[in-house]
Amino acid sequence: MYSLLKPILFQFDPERVHYLVTRNLKRFNKFPGGSALSRSVWAVNNNRLERHVFGLTFKNPVGLAAGFDKNGDTIAEMANLGFGFIEVGTVTPLPQPGNDKPRMFRLPADGAIINRMGFNNLGVDVLAERIAAYRKTTEAVKNPVIIGGNIGKNKNTPNEDAVSDYVKCFDRLFDVVDYFVVNVSSPNTPGLRALQEKEPLMHILNTLQQRNRKNEISRPILLKIAPDLTEEQLNDIVEIVQQTGIAGVIATNTTISREGLASPQAAVNEMGGLSGKPLTRRSTEVIKYLSQKSNKSFPIIGVGGIHSAEDAQEKLQAGASLVQLYTGFIYEGPGLIGRINKKLLNV
Repeated sequence: MYSLLKPILFQFDPERVHYLVTRNLKRFNKFPGGSALSRSVWAVNNNRLERHVFGLTFKNPVGLAAGFDKNGDTIAEMANLGFGFIEVGTVTPLPQPGNDKPRMFRLPADGAIINRMGFNNLGVDVLAERIAAYRKTTEAVKNPVIIGGNIGKNKNTPNEDAVSDYVKCFDRLFDVVDYFVVNVSSPNTPGLRALQEKEPLMHILNTLQQRNRKNEISRPILLKIAPDLTEEQLNDIVEIVQQTGIAGVIATNTTISREGLASPQAAVNEMGGLSGKPLTRRSTEVIKYLSQKSNKSFPIIGVGGIHSAEDAQEKLQAGASLVQLYTGFIYEGPGLIGRINKKLLNV
């Protein structure tokens, strides 16, 4: 079905198509029996797919990466497609419109997307309220799913004050999400990647961990890193994870590299983060390096260029405990989730 719709959808602006598809998916799931039909068509249920990672039980290892559902609009609908976990955000304390449109561009010749969205979102209060409302629905009871909260800073917050933005998001989402992801690796917020340097990053993570330990329960905190880090910076990441005691790493975010692309130069020259097939090898290399360098001392969620079941399997073999989809989900459709899970059952 998706193979028939895709050529039509790809004729239009990607951001407009995103909202068109998600709105209609929500409408379909509201019809009597729509949610059950969606699960019967797409979801793969088998106890052998369960994964126990950083204290949580995932019904399968295939998740939706941050960026697709920034405001908690489609948690139930994505769960019905068979995702084992859903990461919402990136969210910031205050609402912000993001960068000027157009800000998302397909590169079909490369199986890729360039985006410069700029953390467009409705703010952490709206997201927290939506997740809380979802948790109370019969959908959440029938088809429970792990929810992660990906948190960032507002564009106008100076880097020296960034920790306060992460704390605000952490505190507001603490009661409604299952785990947190600290995003300091998006290339689309000016200066954000400077927070990946050891000193500011240690400050942010230690501050969040101190707040985490004050609670009767704690939430796993993960760090999302860029694929463009040097070997020395990756070594720092390993030390930072081990010294702060955070739960793990998500590898990787989008890249600023444009190496080896086949698309027209006008498309390649668009500013923003590149995702999709050109990232497949590099993200797997980063996963493997971190896994080996750390002696598998912390879990890694692998994301970047997963367009097939084989791509997912390679990341798991490289050392990832779980995987996430975004661009591959857009290019290959919801059937990719089931194909990955079926492949894993046959390994």
